Amino acid sequence: MTHPPSGGSQTLLTPDPVTPDPVPGHVGVDAQRTTWTTQARRLRAVATTEPGRLQIIGAVLALLVVAFGAVTTLEISQRASSADDVVSRSQPLSADAADIYRFLADADTTAASGFLAGAQEPEAVQEQYRKDIEEAARLLVKASGSTDSASASSREIATLNKLLPVYTGLIERARANNRQGLPLGGAYLRYANQKMTGEMLPAAERLYAAETGRLESDSADARQWPLWSVGAGIVVLGALGWMQRRTYRRTNRVLNPGLLAATAAASVVVLWLAVGHTVARAELRSAMVHGQESLDVLNDARINSLKARANENLTLVARGAVLTPDGSADQYEADYSSGMAALKAQLKKAGRLADNAGGSAPVAEAADGVSQWQVRHREARATDDRGDYDGALKQIIGTEKSTGQSFQQVDAALEKALAHEQGEFTSAAKDGRGALRGLPTGAAALAVLGAVAVIVGVNRRLSEYR
Repeated sequence: MTHPPSGGSQTLLTPDPVTPDPVPGHVGVDAQRTTWTTQARRLRAVATTEPGRLQIIGAVLALLVVAFGAVTTLEISQRASSADDVVSRSQPLSADAADIYRFLADADTTAASGFLAGAQEPEAVQEQYRKDIEEAARLLVKASGSTDSASASSREIATLNKLLPVYTGLIERARANNRQGLPLGGAYLRYANQKMTGEMLPAAERLYAAETGRLESDSADARQWPLWSVGAGIVVLGALGWMQRRTYRRTNRVLNPGLLAATAAASVVVLWLAVGHTVARAELRSAMVHGQESLDVLNDARINSLKARANENLTLVARGAVLTPDGSADQYEADYSSGMAALKAQLKKAGRLADNAGGSAPVAEAADGVSQWQVRHREARATDDRGDYDGALKQIIGTEKSTGQSFQQVDAALEKALAHEQGEFTSAAKDGRGALRGLPTGAAALAVLGAVAVIVGVNRRLSEYR
């Protein structure tokens, strides 16, 4: 203890100030702020010197080049994926949907032709009907495995799978009654036709429309301009040009090999991007305009020819039992006439769309067949109107100078035209996909090379200060 001095006076002693205990975490925050402040001060100090500025500019340039490569790789990979979908998924599914429609319509037409042949249905007709049904069922299974269960296409496929056995059951009942010579067979056949034309073919048409819509969407995605990649490329080339101009003004040296190499690498990517995507865009557009559009028209034409043939056969099967709503004419004859009018209009359009002899020649052959078909149909109707049913039947399903022969000519010509346009589409779409192949990988590799070249070029300038 400290005693007061003599003399009786006392001196008051103040206690030493007590430092409060630090708040947990407070020291860490202060230390972190101090570190950031120190780093910022050092960065400002570095930026005041030319070597420091070169380091910062070099790092930024290298990052820009890498970012350009990354954006290009990502964006073109998406375009290439969409182009691949066009070739390998969307268009094949669209074609399968069209074939489903055609096989179903052909099965209906063949069933009516076999019914007209009498109790002893020709084996070739039965075989054709079985083939149509089997192919339609197979394509439905294939389409089901390639579509999303929640999509509109999946719902249409489910509808067709449900109705197909109902339709085939009606056809078998019609055949059984026809073999016994019972008139009920005609009623079953007409009911089956109503099931086909009223429910199944509309579902198949909606399926085709959905798949064709997906094809158009994929093609549009593949043809979309890669604006981010182009913009990034322009920024990188501008930055590299600015850096080389800066270097020239400070050193009076025209070339910096590293920066020049980086500029060359970026220029190659930009040029490859512009040319590759332009070619891909043009080819994919050609595939849609000159290929898919013609395929749509030709598919419609073929379907209308099948419908017209089925209605022509059913005119003889029903023999006036089914009339138009106003009761003035035979319903099947009226449907035949409207179907043939649509067929002729579609063939004219297909002829205008055909861009070479390979496409126009079969269309012209089909148009000639339609004209002949109509002449023979009028003759058969005149024969039937005179009361000569057997004569009219021969003119419809006979082996010589019949409407059936004209129909076969039209169908064969349309099949040839469809095969030609399918080839045109596939060739153009593959060329479009091929124009993008290798670009994502190439852009990434060249970007890395460009970034390394930037660093080398800047380090060469830095070595002059050591």
